[in-house]
Amino acid sequence: MSDPILTVEDLRVTYGRVEAVRDVSFRAEQGSLVTLVGANGAGKSSVINAVSGMLRPAGGRITFEGQDITRTPAHKLVGRGLVQVPEGRQILATLTIEENLQMGTWHSGAGGARSVDAMYDRFPVLAERRALPAGALSGGEQQMLAIARALVAEPTVMLMDEPSMGLAPKIVDEVFRVIEEIRASGTTVVLVEQNARRALRAADHGYVLQSGEVVHAGPAGELLADERIVQAYLGVESGG
Repeated sequence: MSDPILTVEDLRVTYGRVEAVRDVSFRAEQGSLVTLVGANGAGKSSVINAVSGMLRPAGGRITFEGQDITRTPAHKLVGRGLVQVPEGRQILATLTIEENLQMGTWHSGAGGARSVDAMYDRFPVLAERRALPAGALSGGEQQMLAIARALVAEPTVMLMDEPSMGLAPKIVDEVFRVIEEIRASGTTVVLVEQNARRALRAADHGYVLQSGEVVHAGPAGELLADERIVQAYLGVESGG
């Protein structure tokens, strides 16, 4: 079996004296969809922000394409193909849709315009409204813009932090359809989600976090089929 494209070993994240993540380990194979699930406060976003270079870990090791990236800053990782879609979308509301997408191409050189055109083909609603301020979009459309902005960077691994948060069930369905398309295209996806059941239905492998630690891990289908795990950790499904 080939080496995983992304490996996290014994990751620790602290905020002052508070240890938010303790000895979290997981791996993602090339072309797979891996999900980290758990309740609010479980440490999921801290893990994903450490992997993306937004946070500096207090301990552990992160390896991407065979290289240690534990202390590599986020802007360098984007250029290497590790890109995050942040929680809350974080689009630039006063800039146009076009300008938001252009910001995702800063490292792409001459290929950037082609990448933006490809996103308009993929997300027609963005093409129709490209001259509008991004803040004029609905929540679901803003999420599509955030995903498109990440895709124009042509990632090999996409990290997604709570992409279904605050969206209506019909829009959640659309977001997960796009996520599954991204994975089917060959991009590895690491998905952080509070909507655990929906995330596990889409994933190959799952990790259940509680209080900053991995309490269960395994093939996603097996986690979903274990009624004790479902009752104890996965809660009520929100969205379609």
